[in-house]
Amino acid sequence: MVNQDVKYLKFKTYLSTYCPHCNNTLNVETKENKSVNFKAIYKKEEVELKLSPYLDVFDVECSVDLKDGTVLEDLICPHCDTSLINKSVKCGECESPVSEVTIHAASKLIPFYICSKNGCEWHGLTKRDERRIKLKIPRQAMPEQDQKLRIHNHQEVPYGYTSELALLEAGRCLQCKNPQCVLGCPVNIDIPSFISLIAEDKFNEAAKKIKERNILPAVCGRVCPQESQCEEKCILGFKDEPVAIGRLERFVADYERKMDLVEVPVIKEDTGMKIAVIGSGPAGLTLAADMRQLGYGVTVFEALHETGGVLTYGIPEFRLPKSIVQFEIQYLKEIGVRFELNHVIGNILTVDELLEHFDAVFVGVGAGLPKFMNIKGESLGNIYSSNEYLTRMNLMKAYKFPEYDTPKPKGNKVVVIGGGNVAMDCARTAIRTGSSEVTIVYRRSRHELPARAEEVHHAEEEGIRFRLLTNPIQYIGTDHNTVKGLECIQMELGEPDESGRRRPIPIEDSNFTIECDLAVVAIGTGPNPIIFQSTPDMELNKWGYIKADEETLETTKPFVYAGGDIVTGSATVIEAMGAGRIAANAIHEKLSKKRKKKALKRAKMAPLTN
Repeated sequence: MVNQDVKYLKFKTYLSTYCPHCNNTLNVETKENKSVNFKAIYKKEEVELKLSPYLDVFDVECSVDLKDGTVLEDLICPHCDTSLINKSVKCGECESPVSEVTIHAASKLIPFYICSKNGCEWHGLTKRDERRIKLKIPRQAMPEQDQKLRIHNHQEVPYGYTSELALLEAGRCLQCKNPQCVLGCPVNIDIPSFISLIAEDKFNEAAKKIKERNILPAVCGRVCPQESQCEEKCILGFKDEPVAIGRLERFVADYERKMDLVEVPVIKEDTGMKIAVIGSGPAGLTLAADMRQLGYGVTVFEALHETGGVLTYGIPEFRLPKSIVQFEIQYLKEIGVRFELNHVIGNILTVDELLEHFDAVFVGVGAGLPKFMNIKGESLGNIYSSNEYLTRMNLMKAYKFPEYDTPKPKGNKVVVIGGGNVAMDCARTAIRTGSSEVTIVYRRSRHELPARAEEVHHAEEEGIRFRLLTNPIQYIGTDHNTVKGLECIQMELGEPDESGRRRPIPIEDSNFTIECDLAVVAIGTGPNPIIFQSTPDMELNKWGYIKADEETLETTKPFVYAGGDIVTGSATVIEAMGAGRIAANAIHEKLSKKRKKKALKRAKMAPLTN
């Protein structure tokens, strides 16, 4: 039995600590117990105060058994037997005497005071000192599968943070008064608050804080380019590596899911109005969640036989497990969102027909029309668009053939044309499905690669070759009209073009051929015209995407809104989610005014009663 009146004297140690008298480090490990023992004296009795050997790790908690209400009368340095109690310094909370040690951080010696009264957690470090100390904590690497093993499976590559790594990484956040990271987030997550909750060991509360603005944190934490959004704005990143915001977001989302802590939000009173959402990608899912929580009936129409849009058919299992996507969608089903699968709007139903039964329509169908280069030989066999290749592999589970009916595209030597994330996904999928050699062909240099640095790094680790400053000219076919090679020309970079990147220029007489028996074209996508053909009064912009108001995302057709890639062209998951949120707010505002007008009209027409 534990004595109930025994408490713990707790305090926190930071980085390397030293005795202020003999300047010896207190971070020495002893052979006996792997810790430093101080002589702690109270009521003329000696006890041992044990410190963890991991003092180079920020925010380590140490303790000693003490009876409740006692005051530590002395604390002795184990090296010079000198008291560490500084009689002239009082605790900032209870005015008890404090012991003094020295912290070595950022090449500076900082005095650090520990209150000697049991139960008092005061320590004498200023916020400025804490920030200086936090700068010394390196960005925590993400544990992941070994590259030699992962090319033989489709399991997720990064394992995610452990709680210990998450606490360390959260401790790096400076908690800025004017957090720029929030401005870099398309859905304006309160990033400092959720990281602060992680640092306080409140993982579930951190997940709830994120979900105030983002319904898909487990997805965004995996696939969003944080390095060019929230993390790019991180103040810490100007002197050191930025806080790993995306990895922390993934950690708390996974924690909430694995610990079965997900809670269904409160749904507001039913408005009696209904919203139709076309497409179950990130834009449509975000709008559906927001509108349902506001009390609207929401039905999502999905053209394919599974929900999730690009999250399901486009992103490989090793980067975004489909079980996570379906878990997030199940959450929407639980709050009352309806899903109608195998519904190609523009074919089975038109937008006009939807408006007969719904008060507003949101178009979030993405940009799923494949693009090709229109070069000679492009119609040869075993040349795929990235859309078809990834859809076969991801949605149709071709990589599990014959367990699933769709056979995987076969190729021993594979060429992928393009330099974005989709190109990396195609190349990394090919290496996992038995191809002995995979080459990415990109017409600009490595500096201009649009793919995330993490994806490029993983691709290189997995043995994928990069032929940069290289542009395809034509495909070479066999007698059976299948591809056997790709003729290319070497490029050099000239002046920047309208995108801001240096324009690639062909080098004369630099042609060469890359041998291949399968090619995947991953140079972007365009808008699918099916929905436009049946909705002629919905205007398009000069690039063929839906024209929508910048502030409300309402199209030229009243009560029809659009967002995501079908408006902007290919963009990120979180940007599509941001569009869904903007449209949800605009629809709610417009329909609320419509409800008020109807209510006033009914009130005027109601008969007067005595």
